[in-house]
Amino acid sequence: MKLYKALVRTVAVYGSECWVLIENIKQKLLVLERKILRRIFGPTQKANGEWRLKTNEELEEEINKENIVRYIKYKRLSWLGHVERMTNERVAKTIYKWKPYATRPKGRPRVRWEDDVRNDLRKMGVSNWKQKTQERKKME
Repeated sequence: MKLYKALVRTVAVYGSECWVLIENIKQKLLVLERKILRRIFGPTQKANGEWRLKTNEELEEEINKENIVRYIKYKRLSWLGHVERMTNERVAKTIYKWKPYATRPKGRPRVRWEDDVRNDLRKMGVSNWKQKTQERKKME
């Protein structure tokens, strides 16, 4: 598991701090992770001596529900806090605060990174997140 977390997962999620996680990407990442974990943990022997592959639930228990999608969401929230604490002169903060002049095209709008992260924060029940990102300096 140490090798998986240190090598495989970090390579698979490189740059994921700025991804928008849509459902089909989440599913593909989970499939990739389960395929690798089945290879790492190997088959399980039943009481009658037959071998079988581990179920998705068994794999979730093995990794303590710390799947790759949760890891990406954690990294995105970490990046959000980092960008919020940046000075306004930094390029990443300038791009984060930039508002385009053009209007969005007709139809259903594409999910933006900020919308996706705010949705994660809302699901977690986090309020006053901007204030909480600034409080990190006080804690150090």
